[in-house]
Amino acid sequence: MSLDYIVQIAKPMLEGAQTTIILFLIAIILAVPLGFIITLMAKSQMKVIAWIAHTYIYVMRGTPLLLQLLFFCFGLPLLPVIGEYLVMDRFVAACLGFVLNYAAYYAEIFRGGLLSIDKGQNEAAQVLGLSKWHTLSRVTLPQMIRVALPSMANESITLVKDTALLYAVAIPELLHYAQTAVNRDFTITPFFVAGVIYLLMTLVLTLLFKMLEKRFKFE
Repeated sequence: MSLDYIVQIAKPMLEGAQTTIILFLIAIILAVPLGFIITLMAKSQMKVIAWIAHTYIYVMRGTPLLLQLLFFCFGLPLLPVIGEYLVMDRFVAACLGFVLNYAAYYAEIFRGGLLSIDKGQNEAAQVLGLSKWHTLSRVTLPQMIRVALPSMANESITLVKDTALLYAVAIPELLHYAQTAVNRDFTITPFFVAGVIYLLMTLVLTLLFKMLEKRFKFE
């Protein structure tokens, strides 16, 4: 296992890692706010809206992410009548699958964060004359985020690793290039290189969330 060989295989694998990073950023930027919206819907006093949110969470968490990716990438165009209007780029379809799936998980994380907040604080905010928006933004959200951050960190690290599922829907990413090198060169070295790249990405993410946890801890 020479250094020259590692450098040679690392170049295309790093290109694949760019796809992994782009997917991760798109998924987390969209899934986190969507998850919070679903949490608010689940707490709605309107039973229909709450039922829709709970059903959505149950379906997305109760079926495999791989199955959902296959549906969005290959199944949507096959739907009767509307299928022809749902044809999209495969990467876009995969991003849609990841966003919708992880929004359900983040929604449950946020729900747990909201449940940890004493109801008396909301009542105190009302007594002080704070509006619902001010109560949400200044009282509820900071405490919810403080509680939810560790679980969000774990879920986000899982998201990085789950991006390897792109390989199953024929989208070239890090694992794709690693597998190609293994098949071509009959060596498992590319798997070790891919593992190191994944570890580096998760390390950066872990350090980022540690910084966020310290910030919210002392606010």
